Amino acid sequence: MPEIRLEHVTKRWGRFYGVDDLSLVIKDNAFVTLLGPSGCGKTTTLRMIAGLETPTSGRISIGDNVVFDSATGINIPANRRKVGFLFQNYALWPNMTVYQNISFGLTNIKEEMDQFSEEAANASRIIAVLSSPSAALEAVEDSRDKNGKIDEKKALVHLTESFMMPLSAAKRLYQILQKNGTGSFQEEIAELGRTVENERKKAEASGCTLDDEWRLIKDGKPVRSVRKLTKDEIDLSVRRVSKLVKIGMFMDRYPAELSGGQQQRVAIARTLAPEPEVLFMDEPLSNLDAKLRLEMRYELQRLHVETGSTFVYVTHDQMEAMTLATDICLMSNAVLQQYAAPLEVYNRPANIFAADFVGNPSINFIEAEGEQGEDGKVSLTLLDGMKASFIPAEPISLREWFSERNAAKLRKEEEMKAKLQEKGYVEKSNKDEIFRYHIQRAAEIDDSLSGAKAVTDRDFVIGVRPELIEIDEAGPLEGEIYGAMPTGMESTIKVRIGDFLLTSVIFGNLHFRIGTRIRMRIARERIMLFDRTSGNLIALGSIEF
Repeated sequence: MPEIRLEHVTKRWGRFYGVDDLSLVIKDNAFVTLLGPSGCGKTTTLRMIAGLETPTSGRISIGDNVVFDSATGINIPANRRKVGFLFQNYALWPNMTVYQNISFGLTNIKEEMDQFSEEAANASRIIAVLSSPSAALEAVEDSRDKNGKIDEKKALVHLTESFMMPLSAAKRLYQILQKNGTGSFQEEIAELGRTVENERKKAEASGCTLDDEWRLIKDGKPVRSVRKLTKDEIDLSVRRVSKLVKIGMFMDRYPAELSGGQQQRVAIARTLAPEPEVLFMDEPLSNLDAKLRLEMRYELQRLHVETGSTFVYVTHDQMEAMTLATDICLMSNAVLQQYAAPLEVYNRPANIFAADFVGNPSINFIEAEGEQGEDGKVSLTLLDGMKASFIPAEPISLREWFSERNAAKLRKEEEMKAKLQEKGYVEKSNKDEIFRYHIQRAAEIDDSLSGAKAVTDRDFVIGVRPELIEIDEAGPLEGEIYGAMPTGMESTIKVRIGDFLLTSVIFGNLHFRIGTRIRMRIARERIMLFDRTSGNLIALGSIEF
């Protein structure tokens, strides 16, 4: 499968930017989720790669093929990009059976393909089965109904899926098995062998030979021509994908006769049938209930491995992104915030927005003020006067970090000034702003009613994941149970310290009574120190009280 490369891709409508200067590489066989709040640009990005939306500027490559380049005017249409698209509403034809829905796109394919002998291919498939017929006989026996009568439709499904053959070959095989029962099949094998030999002679008469895949070979190369897929080729593709998504028994049903999950499987099968190089999915599970959504996540994981395709998946559900993706592309207000593996985004978020968006329950943010000492520790005052020290996991100089931050800000401002001077540049109306994080309090305060305090290099934000706050009788922090939500395996509790609330996840089947005083500690790992000025992550480390 090909690598997908986006270089400085921008999409805007007037002064509103849907995607702003996006550059990223989607690796071969990756499962990338485009994640972010509604309106952040994730669906627009997906549609631009697929060819359903035209970028304003930039360059997009799929493998070695440039499919869009604003500089050279290249813009290959969607139907020539060899990609599959799975929509949120499935878009199944209600007047077509499952089989017709899956095969519909295949009937319209007309391109240069190998010439081959279909008769020889089917005959060889049946010979291979009859040479060791026990599995085929068992498949037919497993198709008996409660009255002991063989269900022919079920038997044909078993034969097509077990031996990957088109329905026409499966019907012929079934007739042979029914006629001879458990007897010898040497006569049938000999007859089928003659069919194969006749096809070889026919190929030789035209100056060709047949290879092991029954393709016509001339001068050492496969003979190719522009043609449509044959009926058996279409049928074989339909059977292949129906087996993958486990809907082989529903071929004659209509969409209205299927459950939501079954309709979803049909939509996936229809998208996989043309063997797209890349599969795009735009929130395909959002219409399903919670239990079915979880089951379909497992199915998508399995399909990704079995097909070997590159999956690009749009979602605003961070749990879907965390559980499905090999890489998460996190976006906000048309701008890429972080592009990394799920656990990297969770454990080492690039900024406060990434830390807040990924994780359930949400991360705890604690405002702090302080400075770094000569020993490298950062002395802090937080939670209404409480003293603590942040110990970076790796040596870091805050002075140097702030200097680089200021230099990067200056470079960005200079770049923006240069852009404003460029002919045709349109200033962005949806301006980028520092993410406004939320501090949990027992009595919520409307910050907009109070004067904003000037932020300096002494101001920080501490990020603590809920699972890192542990109950410990010898812990340095004391609080009161403000709320508790047990789920059996774990409990999510809110602890009040002064006027502040901290969320904790306690594993185990425990009961917590509201108002109980407890002591706790913050685990000595993966604590995040953020810069309040830029919102960016400064360092990971531990905290001591």
